[in-house]
Amino acid sequence: MEKLIIRGGKKLVGRVHVSGAKNAAVAVIPAALLTEETCVIDNLPYIDDVLVLSEILRQMGAQVVFEPGKRRMIINAANIGDYRAEFDIVRRMRASYYLLGALLGRFGRAEISFPGGCEIGARPIDQHVKGFEALGARLSIGHGLIKAKADKLIGSEIYLDVVSVGATINIMLAAVKAEGTTTIVNAAKEPHVVDVANFLNCMGANIKGAGTDTIKIKGVDKLYGCEYSIIPDQIEAGTFMIASAATQGDVRIEGVIPKHLEAVSAKLLEMGMEVEEGDDYVRVRGTGRPRKANVKTLPYPGFPTDLQQPISVLLSVAEGTSIITENVWEARYRHIEEIRRMGAIIKVEDRVAIIEGVDCLTGAPVVATDLRAGAALVIAGLMADGVTEITNVKHIDRGYERLEQKLVSLGADIERMDTEQRGTHLSVVGNQ
Repeated sequence: MEKLIIRGGKKLVGRVHVSGAKNAAVAVIPAALLTEETCVIDNLPYIDDVLVLSEILRQMGAQVVFEPGKRRMIINAANIGDYRAEFDIVRRMRASYYLLGALLGRFGRAEISFPGGCEIGARPIDQHVKGFEALGARLSIGHGLIKAKADKLIGSEIYLDVVSVGATINIMLAAVKAEGTTTIVNAAKEPHVVDVANFLNCMGANIKGAGTDTIKIKGVDKLYGCEYSIIPDQIEAGTFMIASAATQGDVRIEGVIPKHLEAVSAKLLEMGMEVEEGDDYVRVRGTGRPRKANVKTLPYPGFPTDLQQPISVLLSVAEGTSIITENVWEARYRHIEEIRRMGAIIKVEDRVAIIEGVDCLTGAPVVATDLRAGAALVIAGLMADGVTEITNVKHIDRGYERLEQKLVSLGADIERMDTEQRGTHLSVVGNQ
């Protein structure tokens, strides 16, 4: 088991380049199953979720070559003759449900193991099921499997009862080769939804309206191979923005799309930080103790739920009382108990967290309970007085590429240790 050891109190200073978007990658890779031709996907992050998906595709019979140094994956799914992905490995990540839409679109049938992933609240797939059934599929869930079958997929108008990124993408995957036109109403507008649509269009699909609340998909007979580069990771970028503010640092986050970060930038400005935007970068400078603020998570373009946990850490040392309202995932406060160990004063009532700002946090042993909670604890450790030890870092590795190494390059004092092999350090301490 590995852990991160952070000696806090170091300002983050310098430049950091953001990796490709995890949330786009985990949908684009399954989408490559929709064609028998070769797809080349560039700007992929070197993270566990990408590695797991590549292994799933290999187990299904696809030829997959991942070149981490080039951030590139080459996929040819011509030899996949089966619509089943009934593997234990499927249960390791939530986004494996995109295999449902891709296999249903390719074969008219799909059987996958029920997906797992971070436990951040009940995440029903009822909107996915509603969409597939509207296209003509019949679904059953039982014995740990999800099965879908359609004699023919036919376009339909589908109204999503709640804005769901997963359902929006999954319906797109199933509908691209359906007969006629499919309309998704109340669709998610997140940047990675747009990215998946752009990838499918690059393959020959006919999708319009991605990025709005109404997406129209005109079915095509065939999809083709293509080369595509995914967007930068807005959540990784936002994490570094918050980390810079939390450490009173000065960090230029490069290789980003600033428009995707407007909600984060606005909130940091409200808290008194300096934010500078360029064509492909955002620079954040801490200016002192942050001012109190209220945060409500919402679907894009609102404040992203994936950054609720990191910003709660920043608000824990703000002047006055701040309030966070989590409108997306009801169980996304499991990290609160951990940062309380570090001195935070936070009361949680249902979906609302009331945060009384303290002068500073103090280092303590803590446990990462999920991906973004892990990122939040890293930020807490960076700003805390003393040493913080974070265990269960496997969650962090699911979604952040070389996080501690990037932080070290900015001056952080952080190292990774294998607790089963004492003294084995996988990264070095920063110089600043």
